[in-house]
Amino acid sequence: MTEGPEEPNKVSEETESLLPIDEHIEEGHDDQGRKVRHRGIYLLPNLFTTAALFTGLYAIINAMSGDFSNAAIAIFVAMVLDGLDGRVARLTNTQSAFGAEYDSLSDMVAFGVAPALVAFEWALSSLGKVGWMVAFIYVAGAALRLARFNTQVGKADKRYFIGLASPAAAALVAGTVWAFADFQVQGAKVSLLVALMVAAAGMLMVSNIKYYSFKDLDLRGRVPFMAILVVVLAFAVVFTDPPRILLLLFLAYAASGPVQYLLQLRRRKQPPAV
Repeated sequence: MTEGPEEPNKVSEETESLLPIDEHIEEGHDDQGRKVRHRGIYLLPNLFTTAALFTGLYAIINAMSGDFSNAAIAIFVAMVLDGLDGRVARLTNTQSAFGAEYDSLSDMVAFGVAPALVAFEWALSSLGKVGWMVAFIYVAGAALRLARFNTQVGKADKRYFIGLASPAAAALVAGTVWAFADFQVQGAKVSLLVALMVAAAGMLMVSNIKYYSFKDLDLRGRVPFMAILVVVLAFAVVFTDPPRILLLLFLAYAASGPVQYLLQLRRRKQPPAV
């Protein structure tokens, strides 16, 4: 008699195991610290992550077809979508371990593989083995950067990134390709410059240099009226010449870390004031 009530559960488990697509079940804790199991995933933030993954693939396909401007633009669109998925998850309280892992995999495609292949197809292929070696340095740097970031979640200072963030590194590479391709410059003519840029971006991602993360910006609070005017002006400036303006912005951001690091070293070496 004691086995009767357990039979439906056993049948249910056997039925679920026969499903062709498994249901995602995530364990967590409620407000009182009790362990709970959540079935399914949050749709809204993962839609943005999926869109970013798609644009990464779209960039690769365009690069293979020789349309390098659209490939670079797709990487910048993926940047916007990647920034939105985390913000939306925090604003709607829909963070999850699944979303964090899915976001990292999407970032690896959109900001790791896609920029390297775009740069390789446009310029690095003319360098032969050196070209694919430089592309691999970038891809490996992005993978290591994302793996290190995942292990430091909740431990590192949220105000700063340790190493150049993979979206910023991707913008540096994509901006270079877009700026030159927009002027109809052949990649083979600037292959050495592109190789240095791609390799530097890959090395900066795995460096210990700190970069400001902008994660402490309060998007829900009230701001002065002048703030929205500054945002409008910034959009107007960017759209006057998107390839060059975006490249300059991300070059400045990529250089800000090493410059700040050198300034800190200089302060440490100065003798204390008497």
